[in-house]
Amino acid sequence: MSFQLQHGTMLLRYAGISFISGAVNHGFFSEERSLWTAAIGMVLFVMGAVMEHRQTPDNPQEASGLWRTLVLGSLLSIGLGFFTGGLQHFPDSPARSAWVVPLGFAVSVFALAWSSTAAWQRTATVYVLVLGTLVSAGSWGAWQWMAQHPEWAATGHSHDAESETVAMTAQVVSRSVEVRMDDHMRFTPSSIDIQVGETIRFVVHNAGKTAHEMVLGSDEDIRAHAQAMQQSHDHAHNPASAAALSVAAGQTGELVVSFPRAQSLQMACLIPGHYEAGMRGRIQIGTALAAPAAAHDHSTHKH
Repeated sequence: MSFQLQHGTMLLRYAGISFISGAVNHGFFSEERSLWTAAIGMVLFVMGAVMEHRQTPDNPQEASGLWRTLVLGSLLSIGLGFFTGGLQHFPDSPARSAWVVPLGFAVSVFALAWSSTAAWQRTATVYVLVLGTLVSAGSWGAWQWMAQHPEWAATGHSHDAESETVAMTAQVVSRSVEVRMDDHMRFTPSSIDIQVGETIRFVVHNAGKTAHEMVLGSDEDIRAHAQAMQQSHDHAHNPASAAALSVAAGQTGELVVSFPRAQSLQMACLIPGHYEAGMRGRIQIGTALAAPAAAHDHSTHKH
């Protein structure tokens, strides 16, 4: 194979792996954009595998057809994409990466073993068992360690919210609303009704084993911020008009917000991968009901 073809093949295959790894922990299972990214990565990887296959003389004793190259290329791209993507985004989504990394390792081993023409050796079995155990134990241990040290999870993810209140002014709280967050990527309750003019104290409990956050903002702000989080790794983008609270695993925080006008807002966790996994809800601010007219009192009338 010429240098040009070798280099082109290498670019296609590793570009495909890069696309897949980038999609793995940024909503691979639910976000449409990430699914397209992963699909493009698989196509690039398979194109590179096909180019390599066509330039390699067929082994008379190994009837390796193009279909086999395509299947193996897909498996390898998925396995390597899961493995490298999970490692790269472990601080962002440790709970997901804890099983994505071992799964990627297992898929890559299966694909390579299927594609190899050499006889399977006992040393290969020892290698897979030992290294697979180390990868699985290391992933689980890293997940548990980050759950105990949430400051290392989603490093640098900040909304510049030094205070738990939206404004540095005295506020009279109308009522408190309790919100629960968990590792199932859900808010409970997921829908909250508020009257115009109310000032709400949100008491937010994180029942999960990794850090979560509650960000309140318009659909446009939340959508723009979520997209920016997918495209950057500095995690420092701020929605134009949003209130935010980050809560460590097992902890409880408070966020005080005033709602001066009728509107519909989202509440979302914008830690990479959480929003795409469905961690979002709705806050509906409606016009307050008019107070009933006072009953006519005749007790003070003089007859």
